[in-house]
Amino acid sequence: MNMLRPLSILLAASLLGGCANTDPKRLQLEGGESEQATVWPAPQTQEVPRYRYLGQLVGEQNLRSVNGDKSTARKFFAWLVGLTGQGDQPVVLQRPQTGVVDPSGRVLVTDVSRNAVFVFDEARGRLDVWDEAGPGRHFAAPIGIALGRDGEVLVADAELARVFRLDREGKPLGSFGDGVLERPTGVARDAARGRIFVADTQAHDIKVFDDDGRLVARWGRRGEGPGELNFPTHLAFADGALIVCDSMNARVQVFDGEGQPTLRFGERGLYVGNLVRPKGVAADDEGNLYVVESMHDMLLVFDRQGRLLIPIGGTGKDAGRFYLPAGVWVDGRNRVFVADMFNGRVAVFQFLGGL
Repeated sequence: MNMLRPLSILLAASLLGGCANTDPKRLQLEGGESEQATVWPAPQTQEVPRYRYLGQLVGEQNLRSVNGDKSTARKFFAWLVGLTGQGDQPVVLQRPQTGVVDPSGRVLVTDVSRNAVFVFDEARGRLDVWDEAGPGRHFAAPIGIALGRDGEVLVADAELARVFRLDREGKPLGSFGDGVLERPTGVARDAARGRIFVADTQAHDIKVFDDDGRLVARWGRRGEGPGELNFPTHLAFADGALIVCDSMNARVQVFDGEGQPTLRFGERGLYVGNLVRPKGVAADDEGNLYVVESMHDMLLVFDRQGRLLIPIGGTGKDAGRFYLPAGVWVDGRNRVFVADMFNGRVAVFQFLGGL
């Protein structure tokens, strides 16, 4: 009987188990160090830079050991018991949709291919993956995500046709919208009034719920006029206004707190700044509006009147380029996050101010 392998497994398990508690991690963006000079507008324009590329979030590659790589002994025992070369699948983003940053700085990203929410936790140096929508039920197509009351996280699942509540550690707390929502995609919340907005794409409207999940209003109907919608998708709420991606109308609409349309901009075309397949929408604390134009692989920045200020992007994998991007969101530090869907990453930019 070969006693070497069982003994080796015990020794390796002991060593690896001990390392788990003494090998703290830090979470950092990938590619930021080598791309610090990547700014927009480009340096050759001699204009003042307004955005700087910080790096990307991709998955477990963003975790770095505080004490360096695995020790030689740990590597040896891993090899000895056959822990390497076994085709372990890395924990990485596959098709990120959109995200949000919570008060503790965690970046939460929905992934419609992985059917889960990725949680990049810089403070604790860890990456968590939440795939449980409820007891015995997994997410099917999580798209929209927003912060709810009392630290809750709200996730709109298009296939399960409801919005799910999770606590701050990802534990399911319940859901709402069953029998009311047809295909929910975007979700946003007005914290001051306790209102949750859900873009019901298939119904061509915005459904408004209170914090208890009761339907209180419906905004819009199918059409092309002011306040009318055609397959709305992503949402953002800022400065008392709801920003709506009116996707198949190739435009963005802004509504006040009572559901009245106050601004609409965007039109189909072949020029930079035109909207063909708009998706993600967001706003920063200077009132700039961000729109993902997925067809042209662009992040477009508009002023609060809907006038184009600056484009970022183009098709590719380099810093500041995208491949069918989806959502965009902004945190309290004016970092701009773009879910670069078919590149399987979240690109991060720093807004430098002054547009």
